[in-house]
Parts: sequence; structure tokens; C-alpha cells
Amino acid sequence: MTLDISSAPTASDATDHAPPGPGPRARWAHDLSASLVVSLIAVPFSLGIALATGAPLTAGLAAAAVGGIVVGLFGGTPLQVSGPSAALTMVTAGLIAQYGWQATCAITVAAGLLQLLLGARRVARTALAVSPAIVHGMLAGVGITIAIAQLHVVLGSSPQSSAIADVLALPGQLAGPHPPALLAGAVTVAVLVGWPRLGRLPGRAGEFGARLAKVPGPLAGVALATALAFALDLRLAHIELPAWRPQALLPALPHGPALGLLAAVLTVTAVASVESLLSAVAIDRMSRRTGDLDRELRGQGLANLVSGLVGGLPVAGGAVRSTANVRAGGRTRWASVLHGVWVLTAALALTGGLRRIPLAALAALVLVVGLQMVSFAHIRKVHRHREFPVYLVTVLGVVAGGVLWGVAIGSGTAVLLALYRLTRAHVDVGTGPDGTVTVQTHGPLTFTTVPRLSRALAGIPAGAEVTVIHDGSFLDHAAYETLHTWRAGHQNAGGRVSMVTRRQDDEVLDPDGTVRAGSSPGPHRCRAWTPWVGHHCIEQQEDPHDRLLDGVRVFQLHTAPLIRPELARLAREGQTPSQLFLTCADSRMVTSMITNSGPGDLFTVRNVGNLVPAPHEPGAADDSVAAAVQYAVEVLEVRSITVCGHSGCGAMKALLDGVHEHPGPPTPLARWLRNGRGSLDRLRRVPAEFAARPAVDVVEQLCITNVVQQLDQLMANPAVERRVEEGTLRLVGMYFDFATAQAYVLDRAAGTFSPVEARTGKPTTGTARHAEGPIGTGPDVRPNTASAERVNVDDRVPVEGGEEGPGLAA
Repeated sequence: MTLDISSAPTASDATDHAPPGPGPRARWAHDLSASLVVSLIAVPFSLGIALATGAPLTAGLAAAAVGGIVVGLFGGTPLQVSGPSAALTMVTAGLIAQYGWQATCAITVAAGLLQLLLGARRVARTALAVSPAIVHGMLAGVGITIAIAQLHVVLGSSPQSSAIADVLALPGQLAGPHPPALLAGAVTVAVLVGWPRLGRLPGRAGEFGARLAKVPGPLAGVALATALAFALDLRLAHIELPAWRPQALLPALPHGPALGLLAAVLTVTAVASVESLLSAVAIDRMSRRTGDLDRELRGQGLANLVSGLVGGLPVAGGAVRSTANVRAGGRTRWASVLHGVWVLTAALALTGGLRRIPLAALAALVLVVGLQMVSFAHIRKVHRHREFPVYLVTVLGVVAGGVLWGVAIGSGTAVLLALYRLTRAHVDVGTGPDGTVTVQTHGPLTFTTVPRLSRALAGIPAGAEVTVIHDGSFLDHAAYETLHTWRAGHQNAGGRVSMVTRRQDDEVLDPDGTVRAGSSPGPHRCRAWTPWVGHHCIEQQEDPHDRLLDGVRVFQLHTAPLIRPELARLAREGQTPSQLFLTCADSRMVTSMITNSGPGDLFTVRNVGNLVPAPHEPGAADDSVAAAVQYAVEVLEVRSITVCGHSGCGAMKALLDGVHEHPGPPTPLARWLRNGRGSLDRLRRVPAEFAARPAVDVVEQLCITNVVQQLDQLMANPAVERRVEEGTLRLVGMYFDFATAQAYVLDRAAGTFSPVEARTGKPTTGTARHAEGPIGTGPDVRPNTASAERVNVDDRVPVEGGEEGPGLAA
């Protein structure tokens, strides 16, 4: 249904696609609390962005209030919080320097109108068709430029006209800093860096620090620096909040070349739209909702229109504010609206207190935000996909020439890199014992490969018998003429030429153009990198050890060369899995197969019965699983934990048979199975069910009930509980039925397991290797909470793709 931008939101707008949640009163309480938290972040952040652009500081607060209220009411992503954007800092500063503040407001109005038009044309998805390397490179370049400029303010001076000039002036500033400004800035940076880590202090200090850390770090840093400056009576420059005069803030028509003005409007529109839509997609994933990107773009356009008219900075969706909103418990769009109201209240009623804030403290806040825009996680991802040259060129272009030039140069580099990869081809010439020559080509033969092809053909002796084998890839006119002209000349010299097109199904063309052959027949009849099809592809041998070594030999011969670069990267960088996968030790359970994952994707823990021992379980204590969970959660910082059971589990059968209660001294297996007594008790009280079919027997019912019980017992781990409370960890229940090769995912709200459906009706944009992660169990994954799992009318769970981490293969 098309939503008119002028229509006010109804009650359903706030909860579209959301999981069942608490009642209206509880939602309002959550929204009120979240809005206060976000506003405490937004006020100092908005002032800092305004300071960095050179705009009136009231413009930052105006943009924050307008972004919160207008986008909150009319946007398509209910939990996104909009306001002044760090990504637009360089663009806005350049416009103010070139056209003046009032003309910049007019450009903001024009950009808003263009966003409204684009949203009405429903082209929001098109705005996402930008290489991630370019987007992250642009953000990193802007972050570096902001950090360098604000470092001058922290040192007690003023930033120069460009990033290059700022870098050149730094040595002189470092040689003679202004001590009071440096002190205020250093205190702010120290608080921002150390504040989130207060909860990690030992003992009671950690408990107190965890409570203290609930206060937003930006507010704490600026407040402490302000208090220190006041207590020590430091001579510092403070922020100036001029009285709001409409005649001085209203937009005025800019003067300058029309082409330059058009480029300015397009730049503001593009940067604001791309940042807002990317942030909207990320927040939708975090909150497990489905937003309307076209409506979001229209909401952003309306906000920029209003912000420009009232003298505010350009507005965009912000990941920092939006993430804080989700983690603080925001439930509906009213959290964003209330945040805007609180910012407006602060701007009108707290001007006396705001004027005491040192400029150095705000500059330090923006400096840290700028440095955080250079994400090493993004750099690793870009490098993994061989897009680092595009990222680096974009960063350098933005720092040296501005956002527009940086993005243009990065886009050009991306196109050239894609063309290089598309035209990469290999020509191999081999001579047989009888003197015959075989010429094999791999990859598309285009005009760019003609020199290489001509050199290879020129080296063939005259009169030789030649077979030219083309692998069936693209052959353009230039390459065709080269081949046929050479063939005619070789035949005229007395030689024989056969030209064959033959695709080798077992050949692999790596992204760098290297051709590798597949497996030849041997003890294993399966070719490398093809789906495993069971033991009938292996010649059974008497000695299992020999069969195992044969498999290792085939791996070393065929698969190891293919995977060696990736394993070498993992050896250098270390493991960074996104998920902990806890499952049974059953030999039929192949985790990489059912999740379509590879090296480095899953941190896997396997044991008999996929059990998570509860603390202080009588006669069954075990710390190995808890240690693995703690390592995954605290050291590897995984974002999801999946407990996966399976059909026909021998451990569940043993529990039903009472093996753990046999008289006499308990065996190691019996002691271990005592960790499953909670699952037996749950089976008697509240057995788990399937959504679309009954359980086959009591063993299967215990298998799925055991998954639910182990998720509950995971919450007894303090590290898990803390991360779940923070909203940075999801718990997932999964069950795999061997007989039907069907995966099921737990819907905690309904208490049932629903089948994961395979999407075959439309093409996907990537494999499951690059999905966001397993389907989750809700925004709050503690036991007995509502689920965000979306289940279709036919009770089948849709599998959704994303960007990173392995997904559940259906």
C-alpha cells in the first residue's frame, strides 16, 4: 500500500511488521525512557556537528529537533532517529564557506524537495546500489577530515580551510598547544573511551561502573569537562548560542554558477539519502522489523525541507542515535518524536547551562566520532572481497578533494577494477610428446587479451598440428578475428588447426583469473567444491583409517589450493566468527553443510545431546561448555548463539531410558546426561511443539524441548545475560530433521518450531554465506519473551539475506 507523506501515522504505523509486544502503556514507558537516553546523546552531538561545520550552533539543535519529530512521524523506519549528520559535515562546511549560511539553508530545502520527489518515484532501493567499499571509504574519509580539523580546536586553535592545510599546520599546533583547551579535550576523550568499559572493572567497582555506564558517554564526557573547567576556572572558549532570529536564519537564494548549485544540491541529496537508507536497513535488521524505504526517503526529504526553512543543518538518519534508541528499549516511532521534543526543550530552556560548555570538549566529542567512522571491521570486509583499492582511493579522494571528488574517483576505480576482472583471461600453450600443440583459453577473450593471445599463437612452430580449446566464455569480435586470421596463416604454412569449444565442469576460475582443475577420479569420486552426495561416492575400504587418509590426500590435492588464500588470511588476522553454533556430536550433523558456512564463520561447540550445563547442577558440574560460551561472547564478541538439536538423538533416547539414574557408580556418560534432567522436567510440564505438524514420537518431542531448555540455561551464564541485556546478542533455537533434510527455527512467542523455507521463486543477491545471521528469536531473547520471528500464513519461516556472517541454508 502506498503511504501518502502527508498522512499522519496511525497506531498500526508504529508496529507494522513488529512482533507481538507489551501493551500500549508499557510501550509508552519504553519509548519515554529511550527518548530521554537518545536526547542526552543528541544534544552534545548536534552542537559538535554544528561547531565542525561552522554553522550557528542553534542550527544543530534545530536539525536534531526537526529530524526527530518530522522523520519520527512520517518516516518508514519507526526506530530510526534522524538529525544532523557527521557524514555531511564536510559538505555543509564547504557550502557555508562558498555560499554563506542562509544560502546553505536554501540548498538544504532544495535537497529535501528532491528527496521527496525520489521517494514519490519509489527509487529508494536504487540508492543502495552503491559499492560498500565506496560508502565506507566516503565515511572513513569524512571521519579522518573531521578528526584532523577538530584536533586543532582541542589544541586551542582553529581548523584551516582544507584537510591538507590542517595536516600541514599540525606540527606547529602540537609544538605550542593551549593547555586548558588540551586538558578539557583530553578529559572528554578519556571519558568517551573509558566509559563503556566501566562495567568490566573487578568486584563492586564493576557493578557500580555498570550502573554508571547507563548514562550516555557523550553526555558524561562533555559534562565532566564542563565541570572541570568551571571548578578550575580555566580560561576557555565556550559555545555561543545566539538568540533565535528568524530573519537571520531563513534561507536566501544562493548566488553562483547554476552548475555548481546543482552539484551542491545533488551532493547533499545523495549523501543524506544513502546514509539514511543504509542506516534504516541496519536498524531494521537490529530490531527485526521490515520498514518502508521509500516512505523513509520521503520522511527524510520532508525533514530537510523543514530544517532548511527554520535554519537547521541538513538532516539524515544516524546509526549512533538509532542504535542507542533500539538498545535503550524504544518500541515505536514515538521514541524518536519525544527525543525531538526533549532536544527542542533543551534548546529553549537550558541555554544558560549549554553556554558553559567548552568548545574544546565539543571538538573532542566530534573528533572521537570522526575516528569511529574509520571502521576496521569494514576494512577487513572490504579487503576480504578484494575491494580495498576502491576503499583506499575513495578515502584519499575525500580527504584531498572533498566528498564529491572522492566518491567520483572511487566509483571510477570500482568500474575499472570490475572491467579488469571481467576481461581477465589466461592462454596456456602445451606441447605433447608427438609434437602436437594444445592451446587452452580460460575466461572471456576480448580485445584486451588480443596481445597476450597473439604472443602465444606466434610462438607455435610453423606446420605443427594445433588444437585450440576455448572454454565457452565470451569471445568478442577482435579476439575472433585474431584467432581466425592466425588459423588461416598457419594452415597456409602447412599446419593443421582444430578449434573446439569445450567447458570443463570441474574447472574453477578464481576471481584473480587463476584456473584450477577439479578432482580427477580416485578413491573419492566426488569433485572438490561440489555438493557432498553421501558415502556412495567413496570406494569403501577395509581400513577406515586408510579411507580417512585418502580423503585428506584428495583435500591436499584439490581443495587445499582453492582455500589456501582464505585460510592464510584467517591465520594472519585471527578468527572473527559472528556466531556460536552449539550442536550435538552426532556424526550425521554437518554444521557447515546445513548453514552453508565456511572457515572462520562459525565458532562451534559440540557435545553429546547439545547440552548447556546449568551452574551447580548436582552431580553433573561441567565448565567446558561455559568456558567456550564465555570465550565466544567476551573475547570473540559473537552476535548470535544458536543451539541446534536434531532428530533421532541418542542422548535424548538415553535420557528417556533413564541411563542417568542407573544404580551404582555413575559412568562419565551418565554424569553428563544429568545435565539433561531439566529438559525431561520441561517435557512433562510444557513440551515444545512444531507449528505445522505433530512430533513423530516422544523422542523427537524431547529433542525440540531440549533446545528450548538449553536456551534458558544459556541465560545463566553471566556473560550471555549481560550481552543479551545490552541488546548485542541474540539466542536462536534450531532443529534439524535428517529424514527430510529440513531445518526448523524456534518462534519463542508461539513456543513452536517452524520450517525454514527455501526461496526458489526469485533470485537472491548473494549466498547464505553473506547473510546477517540465523533467524532470531526476538528483540529480547531472554526466556518467555516476545519473538520477532516472522512466520508466513502457512506457518513457514522466511529466510532473509543480509551482509555478513553465515546464514541458515534452507
